[in-house]
Amino acid sequence: MEALDYHAEERRKAEFDVEEMKIVWAGSRQAYEISDRVARLVASDPVFRKDNRTMLSRKDLFKDTLRKAAHAWKRIIELRLSEEEASKLRFFVDQPVFTDLHWGMFIPAIKGQGNEEQQQKWLPMAYKMQIIGCYAQTELGHGSNVQGLETTATFDPETDEFVIHSPTLTSSKWWPGGLGKVSTHALVYARLITDGQDHGVHGFIVQLRSLDDHLPLPGITVGDIGMKFGSGAYNSMDNGVLRFDHVRIPRDQMLMGVSQVTREGKFMQSDVPRQLVYGTMVYVRQKIVSDASCALSRAVCIATRYSAVRRQFGAHNGGPETQVIDYKTQQSRLFPLLASAYAFRFVGEWLKWLYTDVTQRLQANDFSTLPEVHACTAGLKSVTTTATADAIEECRKLCGGHGYLSSSGLPELFAVYVPACTYEGDNVVLLLQVARFLMKTVSQLGSGKKPVGTIAYMGQSEHLLQCRCEVERAEDWLKPNVILEAFEARAARMSVTCAKNLNNFPNQEEGFAQLATDLAEAAVAHVQLIIVSKFIEKLQQDIPGKGVKRQLEILFNVYALSLLHKHLGDFVASSCITPKQGALANEQLRLLYSQVRPNAIALVDAFNYTDHYLGSVLGRYDGNVYPKLYEEAWKDPLNETVVPDGYHEYIRPILKQHIRVARL
Repeated sequence: MEALDYHAEERRKAEFDVEEMKIVWAGSRQAYEISDRVARLVASDPVFRKDNRTMLSRKDLFKDTLRKAAHAWKRIIELRLSEEEASKLRFFVDQPVFTDLHWGMFIPAIKGQGNEEQQQKWLPMAYKMQIIGCYAQTELGHGSNVQGLETTATFDPETDEFVIHSPTLTSSKWWPGGLGKVSTHALVYARLITDGQDHGVHGFIVQLRSLDDHLPLPGITVGDIGMKFGSGAYNSMDNGVLRFDHVRIPRDQMLMGVSQVTREGKFMQSDVPRQLVYGTMVYVRQKIVSDASCALSRAVCIATRYSAVRRQFGAHNGGPETQVIDYKTQQSRLFPLLASAYAFRFVGEWLKWLYTDVTQRLQANDFSTLPEVHACTAGLKSVTTTATADAIEECRKLCGGHGYLSSSGLPELFAVYVPACTYEGDNVVLLLQVARFLMKTVSQLGSGKKPVGTIAYMGQSEHLLQCRCEVERAEDWLKPNVILEAFEARAARMSVTCAKNLNNFPNQEEGFAQLATDLAEAAVAHVQLIIVSKFIEKLQQDIPGKGVKRQLEILFNVYALSLLHKHLGDFVASSCITPKQGALANEQLRLLYSQVRPNAIALVDAFNYTDHYLGSVLGRYDGNVYPKLYEEAWKDPLNETVVPDGYHEYIRPILKQHIRVARL
């Protein structure tokens, strides 16, 4: 018997070629084919089952994670998967695991910061997983302030070794994924000390555990830091604590790509410029932005499909109730998130190009774009992860009460995603880094130094500080150049206003501290402009497929105008637009929601997620929600017995009034 597709009618409404949109989402036909093939491979493998994950104890969950990681590695070898295919397989297994840090941080850091000899020694072992590495930077007492790290690496010229030591409790390494129970090696960041002089924080490769019996080596105390937020979620990862008691390592285990210590103990900068470390940073942040679009699109897919299945109120003459997705209040909350998923996807694509561009420039000793690249990637990491974490929670609320069930997939998705707002740079701290760059750019506007890249609009600051939006009708807001100028004017004016206010303080640092909230808001305006401009650039490309470009244009307008509506105070206060023009933008936004509505299911289908990857009863491709919800409920361990354990000890005495009251 053929399974029913409760979304079939919705899919017939689509006004575009869904298969072509899948290719646009994936980035290329080849990327789509790889992703599709690997996703189905994972979904069909019973070892990768995850529907019971939130019910497992911590120990059982961790063992399940180890089993999946070992099986994934086995399949990668058996099928001779390429690096891209292997990465996709780990992605679709969808369970935080030690290999995330091994492939995502340990290896890239050695490639980016190690010299040629170190790369030749360590990378072959790491690629074959003969060693398993983690990235030990964060400490119990310091996270964002890397320069405040307390772990020391003191050079001993007599033995040609570094002595790695944790001098205080707060110098304990704390949080590194994979560290707690699995990693054999760590890339440890510590203060380099030679002849009593502190040379700041540098990276060192340190073996933690025996490759024979996995026991910690002498002088090393290591373990897991304990349960984290949520059921399942990030508890599959062994985030660890690590302390060193005068652990000795050979001198050549300091990463020496950009600096080194000679046999005599002299600290030297190498011929390779220190700025090369920026390459690794751009790579990691690009990956984080890409992950944001994936997590957001996943939540939106669940909420959109369920909103089309769920019906409440509005029945007439015995007819069906109204689909929740048809209520404007649902559309105004959901469709901007759908548009954001596409916007983040495209800015993530652009970041991949930026990483290639930065790498080529660094190799040619061209460091001219680095300050702008640093600010851009920091800002995008902050804005996309904050928006995504908030959006996942909003999607849970959009699914009503059932969204709170573990089987909806949304509580675990939220719990597993929110750490992204903190790791690789606290989001507020990153915004303030962007703000410093913006203030410096404003201060140099009169010097003849031309702003480049994503800050190039500041070169037209004179015009942007004076221009007035020419919107007279709602449909005028559909012009990309009108939207772009409004966002440029808002960003420029907020930055210039902050710079002027800073000048009123005799001490710039005191001013920066007092104006931190305004500066962070100016940074957000700048980053939102980047996302808007990259979406426009995407629309200027040749996009094949019936109706595909038209749908992307609608989504672009929803994204930009929903931001304008949300931040209307900024736009009006900086005189970019008038309140009347703001009202016209809102009017146009309502019309756009009606254009998204018939295509909503097809637009989330274009993400091409399997039911296994989504992990949601509410987000099932076939929309068969209610029977599956009922079925899932009976799988809970509480339902293994009709009469609960503890009935005779606790419930029966209450019911029979056999409670003994103690006398004082």
